Amino acid sequence: MAGLRVLIVDDEPMVRDVLARYLTKEGFVVSQAADGEEALERAADDDPDLVLLDLMLPKLDGYEVFSRLRDRGRTMPVIMLTARGEETDRVVGLDMGADDYVTKPFSPREVVSRVRAVLRRAGTPAIDGPPPLLEFNGLVIDAARREASVGGETRHLTRKEFDLLLYLASSPGVTFTRTQLLEDVWDFAWDGDSATVTVHVRRLREKIEDDPSEPRHVVTVWGVGYRFEP
Repeated sequence: MAGLRVLIVDDEPMVRDVLARYLTKEGFVVSQAADGEEALERAADDDPDLVLLDLMLPKLDGYEVFSRLRDRGRTMPVIMLTARGEETDRVVGLDMGADDYVTKPFSPREVVSRVRAVLRRAGTPAIDGPPPLLEFNGLVIDAARREASVGGETRHLTRKEFDLLLYLASSPGVTFTRTQLLEDVWDFAWDGDSATVTVHVRRLREKIEDDPSEPRHVVTVWGVGYRFEP
């Protein structure tokens, strides 16, 4: 997703700074706005691929900013940020057409994960999918055919095992938490058990690793999650 543009709209400088650092680290191009009027200006000038929009803003609140963006024909995905946890706020935002919402306080990693998920669902052209063929020292992942092979021998993976392998291998060296994997590989809104990820990782290792007890590619980052090593 490197190069995609994200506009962060929030009147709290610390929130903007933290989100900007995390998104920039993931390769996004970030712009910022501190109030509703500036948000509309930045959206017009920068043409972002996605907007992170706080609801409680000076000058124009998030609802009004969202309405004006849509009135001006801006169809980019919008994730609403709110410090309020009442169900009515979430329902109003989603009913207006927002693509997702995140309630403060939130984890910056969770927001990045939501950004990725929303952009994928929106079918942003720059991230239609990973390369059709990924090769790592004998491990070949064919995204188009949904097949994986090791040393020329096809390994029969279940649908979720392949989805998990492809997701990890598409971002080599990046560590993902079990929660992030549940959100992105299974379904960002699915309220599942993180043990599901552990079981699928174990089964995946048994099929693609020479020694599953000493994995070469799908490695554990203790206390955090998993990472694909090329």
